[in-house]
Amino acid sequence: MAEAQLFVSQDEFTCSLCLDTLTDPVTIPCGHNFCLKCLSNCWDQSQVCSCPQCRHTFTTRPELNRNTLLNEVTKKLKKMTLSSPPPQNYAGPGDVECDFCTGKKFRAVKSCLTCMASYCQTHLQPHYEVATLKHHNLVDTDRNLKEKLCEKHQKSLEIFCKTDDSCICMMCVVTGHKIMKCQLETEREEKQVSDV
Repeated sequence: MAEAQLFVSQDEFTCSLCLDTLTDPVTIPCGHNFCLKCLSNCWDQSQVCSCPQCRHTFTTRPELNRNTLLNEVTKKLKKMTLSSPPPQNYAGPGDVECDFCTGKKFRAVKSCLTCMASYCQTHLQPHYEVATLKHHNLVDTDRNLKEKLCEKHQKSLEIFCKTDDSCICMMCVVTGHKIMKCQLETEREEKQVSDV
């Protein structure tokens, strides 16, 4: 029988307080996980017991018990990362980094010209699943993505102006790019001359 493979990212087992792999993980009633020490320190310094992630407030301080299953998973994950060479997913010199990874950045696999951002495989997934994102323009990773934005409108440069010999965005056209008007006037005159 074939054994199923499970692909998980180390980011999925990261404490949002210390931004490191969970140590002695605890799960609080709202479902979020933290390191026992991090959450205890957070609550010791606050008058209110609330989830540092979703801000759900608890009337009484919940008893914190180590999540044994999650603890075993994080121990195995730590062993794997120590015994294996650094994964090829992490961005190295010359790679385009994912704009949405926190902590150590993964290598981007695609750039979105609609969002003007680059995504690793994990963060790109919504572009394949969410209806509104499916229509976005995905391209191979591009380290010069920000240079493809109009400085004035922060929109993608989609139109080339021959007269100006530069790229402009749709907002430039809508707001009356003067060079564009000149170009259209010239083309109209050329058309009239050729028709005579």
